[in-house]
Amino acid sequence: SGQTPEEPVVSKGGHLFEKRLITKHLQEEGKCPVTGEALAAEDLTPLVTNPAVKPRPPAAASIPGLLTVFQNEWDAVMLEQYSLREQLNSVRQELSQALYQHDAACRVIARLKEERDLARTALANAQLTPAGPEVGTKRPAEETTEEPAKKAKAQGITAEVVAAMTTLSKELSKSRKKRQAPPTLATPEEIEKYTCITSQPLHKTAKQGITCVDVHPGNKDLVATSGVDGNVVVFNRKEGKITSTITGHTKKVTGVQFVKDSDVLVSCSADKSARIWKQTRHFASLIVYASSLNTDDGATYDMVKKISEHSAEITAISVHPTSKYFITASADKTWCFYDIETALCLTQVQNSTVMEGFTCATFHPDGLILGTGTHENLVRIWDVKSQENVAKFEGHKSMITSMSFSENGYHLATAAADGVKLWDLRKPKNFRNLTPYPQGVMTTAVKFDTSGQYLAVGGSDARIYGVKQDWNVVQTFSDLPKSVTYTLFGDDAKSLYVTSMDHNLRVYGGEE
Repeated sequence: SGQTPEEPVVSKGGHLFEKRLITKHLQEEGKCPVTGEALAAEDLTPLVTNPAVKPRPPAAASIPGLLTVFQNEWDAVMLEQYSLREQLNSVRQELSQALYQHDAACRVIARLKEERDLARTALANAQLTPAGPEVGTKRPAEETTEEPAKKAKAQGITAEVVAAMTTLSKELSKSRKKRQAPPTLATPEEIEKYTCITSQPLHKTAKQGITCVDVHPGNKDLVATSGVDGNVVVFNRKEGKITSTITGHTKKVTGVQFVKDSDVLVSCSADKSARIWKQTRHFASLIVYASSLNTDDGATYDMVKKISEHSAEITAISVHPTSKYFITASADKTWCFYDIETALCLTQVQNSTVMEGFTCATFHPDGLILGTGTHENLVRIWDVKSQENVAKFEGHKSMITSMSFSENGYHLATAAADGVKLWDLRKPKNFRNLTPYPQGVMTTAVKFDTSGQYLAVGGSDARIYGVKQDWNVVQTFSDLPKSVTYTLFGDDAKSLYVTSMDHNLRVYGGEE
């Protein structure tokens, strides 16, 4: 220490130390600071000395000396501060350089991934398009490929397809009669406490608007949304990240739906096409950062088939309860019935009484009835087996914007600018009208929950009506900046998914 020891001790090597200093050193090092030999506190021998008053250092014995000491201390502090500032500036420069490199790498990765997706789409289209003939030859190959397609389309809905749909319909109808509301179903008191628990920006801000949302029947964490930006986004709600951004449509995507018990989803668009997508996994690439952009362990959706049967915008898509078929409805006044496995259009239905295009469509829960809405303010009910228009519901004063069948099997809700009308399919008749919004505010979305106990309605806000509460409003969500486009209940009405004309998917529910 350079000072006279206050409590001197002697080591076994004969060296003199200040006790508090040598003890601290031995606790850290365990050896003699002079000889480097092993030394313990028990090896130290204390010396008996007379306590003496320590004299002040000579420099501190006068005012000039004290000023000198203070000046030296100040210089040392300033020198240390200057050194720290230099180190701080150096670290800032290194951090700035690292961030610039990271941003550049992310831009390169994003560009490469976009090129990869375009290449995959081009490859899928190339695989689906037959090769052209050689120069100077006829085109027998094209004729042979078109002929089977025409035959497949002309075969219509076969007896085997009708039998499969009828069998499932009987099973579903029989089980529905015995079905009761599950004990885990959310109560009106719980729904009254619902708030926005998450809001995720999933689509591009340049072309805002989410048109549809669907939850995977087998994996409730996976949510698919379709957007005005022409993309379908698959979002993992549990992990809070986008697992796949599906590109390919050239205009806004108007509908998307998962196919139960499979890795397939279907979509439709204003570009007049419907597409079938299947999930695939592409394992680690040379770019180690790629997994952080838009894939879930390499999971992506590749296009299986592009279907272009319609001549105008496709406005709705609905998967049949068998999960083997789906339909599309279009502004060209037709609807088509497809086989998912073969990706063929079995029939395209055109009725001379339909004067204007379809605006929405959905299957009845039993699968033998199809409901469609039109620009001519009508709700049309179709027999899927015969493709006949078996009923028309009149009463709305503007085009039908949305429709939903209840799981009880006999209620149908339809929406238009004049509000919501509820129909009893057994009569059939309009038994209730709901006017959630003032005149001039369009009702754009309706959706029953899977129990048939609640109805979600969307327009300038989102609302939940209770069926057993005499169709009264249970909860209203008014924090939406733009008009609602689609609503969807989660399991047991424990949550409500809401999309609107901004780029956010909102989920309302209780505390998780």
